[in-house]
Amino acid sequence: QVQLVESGGGLVQPGGSLSLSCAASGRRLSIDRMGWYRQTPGNQRDLVAVITSGGRSNYANSVKGRFTISRDNAKNTVTLQMSSLKPEDTAVYYCYARKYYTSVDSEDFWGQGTQVTVSS
Repeated sequence: QVQLVESGGGLVQPGGSLSLSCAASGRRLSIDRMGWYRQTPGNQRDLVAVITSGGRSNYANSVKGRFTISRDNAKNTVTLQMSSLKPEDTAVYYCYARKYYTSVDSEDFWGQGTQVTVSS
């Protein structure tokens, strides 16, 4: 089992910056992917950014060049640095982790979500 605890989020003006952090805990942590998804009311949860334990990252097109994901494998933390924020970035952001038990058997874990509001 993996527990994810998020921090950060809040209210920021358009053009501003915000950082989200997520710490994973649990026994026998062997997490391959960590990242962030976001969700607005009535919509599905969409990928924002994900990073593997090897450091490969993937971003949604809408955030490329504005958001940066980083990871500390030793501390089992992942950080999303968001800049040039837009009102359309407003959403609940969820930390995500995927743990592999075998090469084909994996399980996804989610944090409780943190609200990010971009508004003047």
